[in-house]
Amino acid sequence: MGIQELVYYLGFANIIGFIFMGVDKKKARNDEWRIPERTLWGIAVLGGALGSYIGMKVFHHKTKHNSFRIGMPLLVVIDVALFGYFFMS
Repeated sequence: MGIQELVYYLGFANIIGFIFMGVDKKKARNDEWRIPERTLWGIAVLGGALGSYIGMKVFHHKTKHNSFRIGMPLLVVIDVALFGYFFMS
């Protein structure tokens, strides 16, 4: 995978992470079926951590859950480090 494909992939993953946080917040407000936390974490782990974290802040969603409040920024750091590693290679 080239750097261009990696950038596209991460961009898409982060957009999806952001959107899913917003959708889940809306569903929570409307007392509807929710997106499982496993799905939200899966998107973040697969490269969408920054978008998910921004979505948390913008939509004020999952901000009281320690696992999200601490884990999501850690995943952002890991994503940045991995991107830097691949970019520098």
